Amino acid sequence: MLTLPEAALQNGEITGAQLSDILTRHAQALPRYARLRSYYLNQNDILSRTRAPGLPNHCVPHAFARYIVLVTSGYLVGESVGYKTDDKNREALDALLSCYRESDIPSVDIENARNAAIYGKGVELVTVQGGRPKSYALSPENAFVVYSDSIAHEPLLGVCLCRTDGGEDAQVLCYSKDSISSYTLIGNSWMLSSRQPHYLGGVPMVEFWNDEREMGDFEWVVPLIDAYDALQSDRINDKDQFADKLLVLTGCTLDTDESGRPPWLQLRQDRALCLPDSDASAQYLSGEMNEAGNEILRSSLESDIHKLSLVPDLSDKSFSGNVSGVAMKYKLMGLEMLCGLKQQWFTEGLKARLKLYAHHLSLTGQKPLDPSRVVPSFTRTLPESLSETAELIKTAGEAGAMSTRTMVETLHKNADWDETMIKRELDALTTPPNKL
Repeated sequence: MLTLPEAALQNGEITGAQLSDILTRHAQALPRYARLRSYYLNQNDILSRTRAPGLPNHCVPHAFARYIVLVTSGYLVGESVGYKTDDKNREALDALLSCYRESDIPSVDIENARNAAIYGKGVELVTVQGGRPKSYALSPENAFVVYSDSIAHEPLLGVCLCRTDGGEDAQVLCYSKDSISSYTLIGNSWMLSSRQPHYLGGVPMVEFWNDEREMGDFEWVVPLIDAYDALQSDRINDKDQFADKLLVLTGCTLDTDESGRPPWLQLRQDRALCLPDSDASAQYLSGEMNEAGNEILRSSLESDIHKLSLVPDLSDKSFSGNVSGVAMKYKLMGLEMLCGLKQQWFTEGLKARLKLYAHHLSLTGQKPLDPSRVVPSFTRTLPESLSETAELIKTAGEAGAMSTRTMVETLHKNADWDETMIKRELDALTTPPNKL
């Protein structure tokens, strides 16, 4: 988290000197971000390993990082986030959700969740285009939020870097609570070049933290991934060296033949060896390969990676077959706890975005929405048994513990039924058969 004393800002705006200091502090995190991005792209450290000349050097990276990110982010927001409110706010919420659909918010949520799983946080920028708010997911390498150094850590401004092809910062956009300021580097100083209002009622850049330490989901197990890569790469190297055995000659030497071929070439081409007498001998020198021990170590490393990242191996045979919903939840308990924590932090970002959209829509004549009365809802991406769900609904309905509306919503929650479809079904259930 980057912080500034709120009192140090001039009318809520940052100075060129303060901006330079903030960019320097942000640059300290760039090597870490670059390494995490490399692991997500399966460009692990093993690829830069070197060995002595003449020795095989297979460098085999394994995409554990990508697997962990895809599972955690997909489990969290693979199903689009829903929003619920009371009847008083429903009309205003429908207008906001219409704006969300125009901005393709589910795709933005997925990218924010993916970036949070990789870097430890995702960054979203809310802009106004054609009189309507629109969201974009940005990389933490190029965008970040600056917070106050108070106990509340209120966002003071968002910073977006516009770099040249050479990677140098050519322009910086700063988003305060009221305006967008553009800074250009002149010499060694950042100079304000333009400023304009944005009408979003707050800092229009939102960070989606992964946890309180801003750590990625696979960052904890990077050393284990390195060990797994090294083990598997060395197993292949050992295979190559085992196949390329040394030939030991006893009681004789080999000379260049009449064709000028050196001894090693004679052996490779002729695949035969003539010994001068019965006292001479030849045998290959080779060591034994402990494949059983290597396999035990490989399995142990793989198990530790999944256990310590709290992301199970979904290809494991324990996930196959006819597994009940309760049994599946036990197997996914670690992942559920992890995503439960991620959900709390992700919800904070969703609420911040909601306030920005609601404020701008209220300025355009839409019915005001009270963001505090809107509750985001998450649906886990899990295979479900329809028969188990139907049995649960039947039991709850007979006990009077579930209303007809809730039963319809529960039965069709994975079918993306909207409010209109639910009302139509309720009307059909309450209409007498002779009037259908």
